[in-house]
Amino acid sequence: MPAMVVLGRRWRIASDDLVFPGAFELFIRAVWWVVTLVVYINHKGRFDCQGGAYLHNYLVVLLVLLAAIIFTLCAVVYVSAQGTIMNPGPRRSMPALVYLRAVLYVPELVWAVLGAVWVSDNSTGCKPEEVGAVIGAVVSSWIILLSMAVGVLVVFDPLGSQRSGVSLDAQSAVRDLDLEGSESSQLFYTAHTLASRVWESRLRLLCFCLPQDDNHRAAFSSIAQLVGGFFLDTDLVPSDIAAGLALLHQEQDKMEQSRDPDEVLTHSPSSPIREDLEIELEKATHCMQFAAAAYGWPLYVYSNPLTGLCKLSGDCCRSRQAEYDLVGGDGLGCHFTSILQSTGLQYRDFIHISFHNQIYEIPFFVALDHQREAVLVAVRGTLSLKDVLTDLSAECENISVEGVSGTCYAHKGISQAAHYIYKKLVNDGILSQAFNIAPEYKLVITGHSLGAGTASLLAVLLHNTHPTLECFAFSPPGGLMSKALADYSKQFVVSVVLGKDLVPRLSIPNMEDLKRRLLKVVSNCSKPKYKILMHGCWYEVFGGTPDDFPTEMENRREEELNHPLLGEESLLVRRSTTYQSLSSDDSPTHHTHLPLYLPGRVMHITEDGPTRRHCFSPVRYRAEWSSETSFRNVLISPRMMADHMPDVVLRALRSLTRDQHPSALCPSSMSNSHLNVI
Repeated sequence: MPAMVVLGRRWRIASDDLVFPGAFELFIRAVWWVVTLVVYINHKGRFDCQGGAYLHNYLVVLLVLLAAIIFTLCAVVYVSAQGTIMNPGPRRSMPALVYLRAVLYVPELVWAVLGAVWVSDNSTGCKPEEVGAVIGAVVSSWIILLSMAVGVLVVFDPLGSQRSGVSLDAQSAVRDLDLEGSESSQLFYTAHTLASRVWESRLRLLCFCLPQDDNHRAAFSSIAQLVGGFFLDTDLVPSDIAAGLALLHQEQDKMEQSRDPDEVLTHSPSSPIREDLEIELEKATHCMQFAAAAYGWPLYVYSNPLTGLCKLSGDCCRSRQAEYDLVGGDGLGCHFTSILQSTGLQYRDFIHISFHNQIYEIPFFVALDHQREAVLVAVRGTLSLKDVLTDLSAECENISVEGVSGTCYAHKGISQAAHYIYKKLVNDGILSQAFNIAPEYKLVITGHSLGAGTASLLAVLLHNTHPTLECFAFSPPGGLMSKALADYSKQFVVSVVLGKDLVPRLSIPNMEDLKRRLLKVVSNCSKPKYKILMHGCWYEVFGGTPDDFPTEMENRREEELNHPLLGEESLLVRRSTTYQSLSSDDSPTHHTHLPLYLPGRVMHITEDGPTRRHCFSPVRYRAEWSSETSFRNVLISPRMMADHMPDVVLRALRSLTRDQHPSALCPSSMSNSHLNVI
């Protein structure tokens, strides 16, 4: 940080990002130079084959060229290792070194071509080791040149020329001490528009196989607007984000280790009775089987790698006319067979199964759960590119719900998916058919991830007509519904969150807060980036002691962070609310997006014991009622994605219900028994 400016444009790489690639290439070049030198010394004066004189000159020039490249790489690695992320001053000479290194690719390319010509035309009669040395040099040169071309494509920023120009305008305005608000807004609007266009083009290219209808075009546009503007007011490159996440993880672990083990979070559960938690936990374990089954055969085979294919193979391809009468949408035998295997239900217990999948239209099934006397609706989570587009359509959409006081809005993509299933259930008479068969049963809705968010909003839509319904949402998205809807849903929705799962903490305000914290921890760290990344990788793999976070801010006023990198052409830092919020932890955060919350009451399941354990050691879990305020921050952890997987959630729930006994139902502390920890 900041992004390096080369050839008049900005790149997705900073001047301190060349330590590792430079050191790797330096090692390859040094070995190459030594091997070439050995070949030259052993055969000096004895190049008596047809092209011997040419070979002698080729090896001499190659040694000189490799020596020049090695010295240049040494300078690149040394300079790139200087300074810190927020102090690029010691690396001011890096662009010149990059130019020099790029120039040396030209003679290397020429020499690779000449070497190939010599091997083809003039190597007759030469010793095999001499020919092999030249072939090795030619092949190595082409591999390095190709790798360099790929690297350039990876770090290429389509907005580089525009961002560089805007940055220069912003820097000039800062030197003039002020930039009129309208001019600043216009500059930012221009940059945001360009970024949105680039991201929309990327999405269209990535999703070229999807139909380009109005829904998809609207989704591409809204997602591009969201992603394109997220890091626009910063000058971060991907490695800065990686370093910041490593520092944040260690900072969070250090705070967790220093916390009093008897400390109890001030949760505010709606049901303070221990028996209520136990009952809801048993119901949740039962419903999670259906939420996981909705994923079909991919999750079933993944969860049963040794026997899954064998169990499904008998019925996968069998065609049954009755099945196609039952299944709505695309009838896929393997999906239905895996659902039967996972749930233990009979074919006759299913009312409707839909595998139809489009953007805002996700698969679900309706079945009669005789064990719990319920009509059960299970909604599938994210499993396709279309589901990802539904997930990322994260702007707010107003919804109308009778009996709710306050503003009602929700995540647009999930809201539309819920309305799609609502119309299927009500307008197509699916629920009526189910309750005609079992009129005394109650309605239960469940789902995981995207399915959990959809199930929660579907429960909100159906609650007025089915007041006894229950909904169990497993790992629902954090940015789902307004405060009014979240409070309303506490009557009938239970959200289950495992450990440090990222998704229940994922909302636009939370991501803005993560960006602010990431910038702050990066700004405060006085270590060079390569040391941060090396220690971070070691810490993630092997554990150890969190970094002590030495800071270079001790003798400086933190308000100077309002204008970081002014001399380095940072993009619009004068007007960046992200940078302005860094002056202190208590600075108000300026959210431009409406706040969204988790649905219903929240049951939080965590590992009971040390954070790091042996790979094969048994895991014990504990469950407690929590509140949505406990999920306002994104927690950085290797478990942040693993804890979201449906098979992991199901395994944790089964472990809790299997291990329940009177001594396991214990309060967190004598004075806080109402928190009901299992």
